[in-house]
Amino acid sequence: MLKIGNISFSKYPLFLAPMEDVTDKSFRILCKEFGADMMYTEFVNSDALVRKVNSSINKIVIADYERPMGIQIYGHLIESMVESAKFVEQYNPDVIDINFGCPVKKVARRGAGSGIMNDIPKMVAMTDAIVKATKLPVTVKTRLGYSDDNKNIVEIAERLQDVGIQALTIHGRTRSQMYTGEADWTLIGEVKNNPRMKIPIIGNGDVDSGQKAKLMFDKYGVDAIMIGRATIGRPWIFREIQHFFDTGETVSKISIKEKCEFVKRHLSKSVEIKGDYGGVIHMRRHFAKYFTNIPNFRETRIKLLTAKTHEECVEIIDYIADNFTESC
Repeated sequence: MLKIGNISFSKYPLFLAPMEDVTDKSFRILCKEFGADMMYTEFVNSDALVRKVNSSINKIVIADYERPMGIQIYGHLIESMVESAKFVEQYNPDVIDINFGCPVKKVARRGAGSGIMNDIPKMVAMTDAIVKATKLPVTVKTRLGYSDDNKNIVEIAERLQDVGIQALTIHGRTRSQMYTGEADWTLIGEVKNNPRMKIPIIGNGDVDSGQKAKLMFDKYGVDAIMIGRATIGRPWIFREIQHFFDTGETVSKISIKEKCEFVKRHLSKSVEIKGDYGGVIHMRRHFAKYFTNIPNFRETRIKLLTAKTHEECVEIIDYIADNFTESC
């Protein structure tokens, strides 16, 4: 049974990956209701937290019903990462997660996210300093390595474990791959089955069905699976995967009408948290993913993605529910 700090999980835990501009509170509400076993905030810039930037502080406010919850921080300076870890303690997350995996150029080129994988001694020193600075469990999310020529995750995992992290999430791509190609779980399995490794190993990358999730658990022996992009426009994926675990059967696809009810609830929460305009703008990324592969949908899609008010969006979503009947 997986245990991180004082948190215990049942068999086959499913985690929601932290994703910038995606895993805000409105989205997490749905994912939790659909069965996510653990969730994380969007990743937060340590420098912004040290400067007490309100938009960053708002990201780390969590509710008890979301627990267990992790706050994920990133940065390239050890001192500000340590200070931000101390700062987020007052928001009482269940874990502090360090982002050593973000491949985005503006993050990585500064030596933050997966950019720090070019400097393993600094990566280890930063982790060591954060572990020593907080009483909370510290976990790490990273990748297989910086490039295909330098997949050094086995060494990294051992060294991070040695300085006291309590779990490690591995995305099965290198920084150079970004999100292209297929995730390679072979090295994730190698880390998990390394006799030196005692901490939980969480696998991440390309899991989008119950069949694939079960395969990854069985084949590679990971302690949990983290799901990221497959949840966008499909937060019920946690329910679908759990149904497969319980029954061995694939759940029927939901109808557009049922989907529209979920979308309206997501929209309402987004507006409640961010205000009418901000909540609607935030939802556009989700709208684009919620409604895909629907015949003769282009005109309606454009209307939805350009709507500016909550009321206008609801009217369009109700129209979708009443006029498009094909499951998607």
